[in-house]
Amino acid sequence: MKSRKLLLAVAGMMFAAIATTAPVETASAQSQSTASDVAPKVRNKEVPAKFQRRSVRFATNEAPGTIIVDTNNKFLYLVDGQNRATRYGIGVGREGFGWSGEVSIGRKAEWPTWTPPAEMRAREARRGIKLPAVQPGGPDNPLGARAMYLYKGGRDTIFRIHGTNQPWSIGLNLSSGCIRMMNKDVEHLYARAPVGTKVVVVGPGSKPGEVAFKDRGIDIFRTIFGG
Repeated sequence: MKSRKLLLAVAGMMFAAIATTAPVETASAQSQSTASDVAPKVRNKEVPAKFQRRSVRFATNEAPGTIIVDTNNKFLYLVDGQNRATRYGIGVGREGFGWSGEVSIGRKAEWPTWTPPAEMRAREARRGIKLPAVQPGGPDNPLGARAMYLYKGGRDTIFRIHGTNQPWSIGLNLSSGCIRMMNKDVEHLYARAPVGTKVVVVGPGSKPGEVAFKDRGIDIFRTIFGG
């Protein structure tokens, strides 16, 4: 069932891959145009405190090193050990772009290049917005400081965990299925999650496989003393 849900979600994203010779960079491209439609008061807001990186008490049946993405509550967890995890705030897919499944990090990139598909460039041009054919990695790049490419069965799913130059979008349903993080957080996770890391994405109303987890709140001891 979880594989079927993931395949259906990927099928819905394939239009992004068809329009460019560099599909690995396009999954989040659609959210860049969506962001331009967001009210200025939203774009200027600070990230809510609950989405700041935290050490939490965390119960799960997953092994240390596993990433669990709770898209319902907009949190990503890196399991640190028994009853311990690091929690990050995230932005996730807007309506119709949510998904769930078990994947893994297939490759990683620092300051990844953004290649918006031709269809998107044409659509935005009609709105008076000129997008580049290719945008090199950097602070203005919508993919942010780091990208971790999610694979299933050795194949690219077109979904990513990546940074963002739109930190106000953390906690929102805005992307085309990718998982976005603040740049400081994606850099932190990138350094701790090697290629091959298991990633379990829990979508709306679903818990793929036998994954179980419970966030028991901030770990005060670790927050104060580290470790």
